[in-house]
Amino acid sequence: MARMSAEERRESVIRAAMHEFARGGYYGTSTEVIAKRVGVSQPYLFRLFPNKQAIFLAASERCLRDTREVFAAAVEGLSGEEAERAMADAYTRLITEDPDKLQMQLQMYVTVAAAEAAGDHELGELVRQGWMELWDTVHLPLGADPRETTTFMAYGMLINTLAAMGFPPGHRVWEGFYPSAGTADRQEE
Repeated sequence: MARMSAEERRESVIRAAMHEFARGGYYGTSTEVIAKRVGVSQPYLFRLFPNKQAIFLAASERCLRDTREVFAAAVEGLSGEEAERAMADAYTRLITEDPDKLQMQLQMYVTVAAAEAAGDHELGELVRQGWMELWDTVHLPLGADPRETTTFMAYGMLINTLAAMGFPPGHRVWEGFYPSAGTADRQEE
């Protein structure tokens, strides 16, 4: 079996960190559990990343980048309503097929709020920058209309909240999102 390069090991740490932070949050996740998931020692982990915050930042960046890439791939050659629908469908698949993406996003927002309240702005700056890159990724395909972009992003945040609370597909809470969520297929509370 070939040994992993430092870059491959770093990639493994980012994937493991996303999984662990998604479930335990920044404050509830130890570097020990991340190292264990990857199969390395904590000292080796800190050779790849200087500290826990750097690991969380890398995981946050990856989560935001992956989401941007999903949106960008979905809208290739599309614009307007077609682009909007394609991005919405792609995002729904992303958070359904990889729940860590949704949970990591939610953990990022909570961690940013806590860090900002404590006077630490580094994480907030990174997440805000990544979020603005996400905004820009959807802005042009939606006709560069700030209202359309705002509405799309607002629906996305509502989807995050409803999905995180566990509302199943077909529940009446989803009716306003897409035509196929009509009353015939809906589940009651």
